[in-house]
Amino acid sequence: MKSGTIYALATANGPAGVAVIRLSGPEAGEALRHLTGAAPPAPRRLVRMRFTDPRNGETLDDGLGAWFAAPGSFTGEDVVEFHLHGGRAVVAGVLAALGRIEGLRLAEPGEFTRRAFENGKMDLTAAEGLADLVAAETAAQRRQALRQMQGALGALYEGWRHDLLGGLAHVEAAIDFADEDLPEGLIEGVRVRVATLRDAMAAHLADGRRGERLRDGVHVAIIGPPNAGKSSLLNLLARREAAIVADTAGTTRDVIEVHLDLGGLPVVVADTAGLREGGDAIECEGVRRAEARAAEADVRIAVFDATRWPAADGRAAALVDSATVVVINKSDLATPPPPLAVGGVSALAVSVRTGAGIEDLLAKLAAAVAARCPAAGAPAMTRARHREALEDCVAALDRFVGGSAATPELAAEDLRLATRALGRITGRVDVEDMLDVIFRDFCIGK
Repeated sequence: MKSGTIYALATANGPAGVAVIRLSGPEAGEALRHLTGAAPPAPRRLVRMRFTDPRNGETLDDGLGAWFAAPGSFTGEDVVEFHLHGGRAVVAGVLAALGRIEGLRLAEPGEFTRRAFENGKMDLTAAEGLADLVAAETAAQRRQALRQMQGALGALYEGWRHDLLGGLAHVEAAIDFADEDLPEGLIEGVRVRVATLRDAMAAHLADGRRGERLRDGVHVAIIGPPNAGKSSLLNLLARREAAIVADTAGTTRDVIEVHLDLGGLPVVVADTAGLREGGDAIECEGVRRAEARAAEADVRIAVFDATRWPAADGRAAALVDSATVVVINKSDLATPPPPLAVGGVSALAVSVRTGAGIEDLLAKLAAAVAARCPAAGAPAMTRARHREALEDCVAALDRFVGGSAATPELAAEDLRLATRALGRITGRVDVEDMLDVIFRDFCIGK
């Protein structure tokens, strides 16, 4: 990571009531003097200031300035914030003036947060939580990200790491001071305690990827035969015409996705091609993609046509299982009403046209989505790298607890590997190669 003093627009581009430009580094206070002619104000106070171009004294804006002295700042360095009027000309003028000051440079994506990490202001899980908070689109995503940013996940892993380090110290004591009068069965006692930790980690891993689902969105696939009303249902859920609706069978030939907020939970709903035999090459490819999406989805909604039941529904019915939300659409047009079950799975009678039964469908879908997201309690993993490191940790603990090591020295190495794996999650050890990957997805100014 480059050194020096960095600056960037910390708010979104485009006209706004207020724009914030942030600076961090040893020259931040001097940059404030260059543009305002004033010394940094008292820390953590917004003070009205007139911003001028140092070249000619032209006024750029009448705004506010704030000073955060190191180490009591977000990055741990001296930090200045300019709170300006959000017009493009104002922001461009101030950024241009900063760019002409020697020792300042434009920040790279995520560089403010990376400096906060490197200066010990947060661990990697908190930094990732901040990125998730910026990207959060639903209330549940916001709650999960905020909890992670505030340290809940990092505290869990650091607690485990601290306990493992205590066990490692006892094992190494048994090795280094074998001739001393140490308690009997010292290593076996560590194995018993570590086994309990290992079980807690295994339970944490066996979460059905709920935290990752909440972060990325629960994937829902709408499947069914042609002309059952799948695209109409998608449009109803999206509250807009996201998919083309027509009486012609095979209108939908590719997967169409919309992102929804369902009761505060993020959902990615996919409309798929009608499942039937035959059709041209393009439709056959659409059917293949529909079946692939159905297999990958966290939740499936199977839609059937009440007026044609059970004709032409065999291929779709074969995909119905106990976890599928089954819908019999056009129920207002069917005489007599069809049986409300498919393959032994109960179904909901709805009419996308009139809205009948839609509230019940939404409630059932929300319950299915909520079941695949983390509930209140222990913080959930949100990234594949957490899972990979924890799996490495559990594998090392399995070897230690099982006593497979030929010598106490190798047993101690298994514990050491386990603690290093946990340290990789929070950034305690061996993380230099992953820092660029973690912070490159941040926006400029964070």
